[in-house]
This record gives sequence, structure tokens and C-alpha cells, in this order.
Amino acid sequence: MALEFDTHFEPRYGEPVDIAPGVKRITVRNPSPFTFHGTNSYLVDRGGALAVVDPGPDDPAQLEALLQAIGGRPVSHIFVSHTHRDHSPLARRLAEITGARIAAEGPHRPARPLAIGEVSPLDASADLDFHPDIALADDMLVEGDGWSIRAVHTPGHAANHSAFALEGTGITFSGDHVMAWSTTIVAPPDGAMADYMASLDKLIARNDRLLLPGHGGPVSRPQQFLRGLKTHRRMRERAILERLAAGDRTIAEVVRAIYRDTDPRLHGAAALSVLAHLEDLAARGRVRSQGAPSLDAVFLPI
Repeated sequence: MALEFDTHFEPRYGEPVDIAPGVKRITVRNPSPFTFHGTNSYLVDRGGALAVVDPGPDDPAQLEALLQAIGGRPVSHIFVSHTHRDHSPLARRLAEITGARIAAEGPHRPARPLAIGEVSPLDASADLDFHPDIALADDMLVEGDGWSIRAVHTPGHAANHSAFALEGTGITFSGDHVMAWSTTIVAPPDGAMADYMASLDKLIARNDRLLLPGHGGPVSRPQQFLRGLKTHRRMRERAILERLAAGDRTIAEVVRAIYRDTDPRLHGAAALSVLAHLEDLAARGRVRSQGAPSLDAVFLPI
């Protein structure tokens, strides 16, 4: 199934934008190759106390934009999809001002135990100080003032990633797990490809009508797009296996071959994505590595 990205997006920085009944989006001015035009925060307003989803980085302008949009109304909950620094750090400051409780799966952690001497290449992007007030179990329902939000654990991009389903609407806030403008970075040891693929299946089974992501515009045809993401990942997996069969032995060689048309600034992320695929393939007995799978390892087909 073909995967078509939608890169049309008007961020309207700092301005609340109506996305769906009772849902507004406020985009942070933190554009980059990884964040697209910036991080999306969402306000859920059903006439009573509000909920905030992914307040964003510790940015004074974003805090002011959120407070202006809130307009002095009560905020009961702040939901955080995962602990990368473009999503979670502002949660604590906003909670101190509003008295809201912070809800998330848990603190930052890797998807697998670190090897001896291994350091996560994404440590600089991890919010290691984050601790939620409410630890959300999978399928846990949080009831607010005229709204209910269900936690949907979706590890893959990050071990503690959750999507948030706005009950009774067919709308799910998909964080960085599914975005209309790009594929998601899956980078070990923070993320894991097997987890990511299983989480795609989990969202496919939900059959939502609209996904509101952490970056870029809505995913308006979730079923088609989710299946396209699965197909894309399987095609990438086949391309990696073909490169190994052709004689490539390192991740650097594979990246040069299959990401030759990708922005060079993203080649580091591409290498981590290839590693995620190779870790999964090794676990499934499709490839083997000399030593533990790593960015510098030598990989061989089986």
C-alpha cells in the first residue's frame, strides 16, 4: 500500500487553532529537521476544566501562549506522550501555575538494557527529570470535566510513548508514533522496531477516524496511512536484507545506499533506524552480527 505524506502545514505559532470540536492546537516555534515546523500542543475544552496534551519544550513563549489560550480557566490534567525534550519539559512549570496533575506512562527509560559502555545517542534529547503525578497503565481511562481520555501505550519511538484517545470522538492524539508529514524515528536504545510495529497494529485495531500528531497536520485517513507505514517499514527491512546480500556489512554502507536521496542532516537518524531494523532482524534470526548489534558492528546475512 503506497504511503503518501502530507507536508502542507501552517503552524500559526502561538495561536490556538480549532482542529475539532473542543480541541485546539498550539504549535511551538521550534522547527528543525526532526520537529518539522514545531511541536504541537493540544487543549481539550468541553466547557469545564481543560486538559493539555504535550505542553512542549521549556520555552517561555510557549508557556505564555498556552496560558493565554487557557485564559484563566481551570486545567485538571496535563498529558505527556513521551519524554523527549520537545514534548515534556514544560509540563512541570505549567502544572505549578495551573495546579493540574501530570499524566504519562512513566519516566524516561531505554527500550532495552544498555550494553556495557553504551550511551544512548539521544541522551541530549531525553527529559531525564520528568516524573508524572499519574502513571498511566495501558487502557487506563482518565475522566475529566466533560471529556474522557484513554491511554494507549504505543512504544517504539520511545519506550514510554503513549497515544491518548479522546473517548467517544474517534480522535486519538498520536504523539510522535504516527505523523502525516514523515515516518517516525525509531532509534535504539530509546526505541525498538518490534515495539513500533506492534504499536502500529494496535492503532490499526482501534479504527480511529482522525489522528492528531505531535508534529504537522492531522492524519485524516488513519487506517490507510497506518497500513502504509507498515508496508514502508517492511520494504525498508527488505532493502536492508538486499544490501547485506549484495555485500554491505556495516550500517554506514547501508545508509549510503538506501538513504542516498535523504537530507544528509538526517543520516545519523537513518543509521539509528537501520540499527533498529537490524536488532529486530537479529532477534528473529534473519541476520547475525559480530558481537552485539551496534552502530559499528559488522552484520552478515543468514
